[in-house]
Amino acid sequence: TTQKGTMKPVKKTKAEEPELEPLCCCEYIDRNGEKNHVAACLCDCQDLDEGCDRWITCKSVQPETCEKIMDTISDRLRIPWLRGAKKVNISILPPLFLLPVFLRVASWHFLLGVVVLTSLPVLALWYYYLTHRRKEQTLFFLSLGLFSLGYMYYVFLQEVVPKGRVGPTRLALLTCGLLLILFALYRAKKNPGYLRNPAHNDRALSGSQVECLNRKGPEKPKGFPSADLSGGLNNRAPKDETKDSPRTSAGSPAKGKDDWCAKCQLVRPARAWHCRICGICVRRMDHHCVWINSCVGESNHQAFILALLVFLLTSVYGITLTLDTICTDRSVFTALFYCPGVYANYSSALCFTCVWYSVIITGSMAYIFLIQLINISYNVTEREVQQALRQKTGRRLLCGLIVDTGLPGW
Repeated sequence: TTQKGTMKPVKKTKAEEPELEPLCCCEYIDRNGEKNHVAACLCDCQDLDEGCDRWITCKSVQPETCEKIMDTISDRLRIPWLRGAKKVNISILPPLFLLPVFLRVASWHFLLGVVVLTSLPVLALWYYYLTHRRKEQTLFFLSLGLFSLGYMYYVFLQEVVPKGRVGPTRLALLTCGLLLILFALYRAKKNPGYLRNPAHNDRALSGSQVECLNRKGPEKPKGFPSADLSGGLNNRAPKDETKDSPRTSAGSPAKGKDDWCAKCQLVRPARAWHCRICGICVRRMDHHCVWINSCVGESNHQAFILALLVFLLTSVYGITLTLDTICTDRSVFTALFYCPGVYANYSSALCFTCVWYSVIITGSMAYIFLIQLINISYNVTEREVQQALRQKTGRRLLCGLIVDTGLPGW
């Protein structure tokens, strides 16, 4: 107490929380929230031990056990880094090890080359459908594409250039093409036009409204005239005025489709769609491309087309230079199918195998490029084409290359 008899206020001090010790380059916080060390990656792995015991005793391994093992491996597979070890995505590792091995094995004999080069696309398609069915993101195809570019360029420098038929100018052109591919991929990898919800900064919806929206799913919300949903719901036209709205106008390709995304909690503009793999809405979404591990939308569609075009030109140029070096007395098209004596030398056999691998990749990219050009010429997106086929409102023309979606702009 003070002299005047009043009580002096006592300041409340908060309990000082103990500061966490900084992680060294080999330590990390695992999925259980505990501090762990890179050196202990093989210690105390109950899931892996159980799976190995069942495999040794010839017992069936449950799918749940396999998923636990993969989760454990992906959590402990890390590299030392500043302020804690960084996790390595396990899907980027198979191309780094398997691609050089497969191509070198394929160069031993002609029959081995046929088997390996036939099985590689089959394995890639199988992995694509496996991940696409589960709606999972994967860096496998991005890693495969980038490492294929690097490895083909390495083989070209090590095996083709020393033969003396490729001059500095041609090598510079090929190198510039490779750099342009990487730059275009970088541009295509950036934001495709993600739709962010500005209502996160405004007042939140009431619990009854959120529950009602989640129950209705992607349907248009009704009965919320005063809700502040990005300024969209309170300005919505009534039913008798929807014919004049931009979403349902006669020229809109998405006529009659709901424009409310219950997952992102926002009103989508015309031709926007929710990507179930990325988990977010994209403006004028074309498709989710596994080669860039991102969506192709309004903001990166031009960069995606440019990347395809530059890749096709650079790949064809590199194939031409390689075949002109290892099969000097034949034209490029003839040497691709008939090049006698190419397997007599391991260097020329490896170059020939890489040429055919590049031809397979180039053919698949050329097909994607052709489909993109056709869709652009008819002002439709790949998602709209696939949706028309699923709903049986479209029909295939010209051996399936062209799809009449039945939209007004077609």
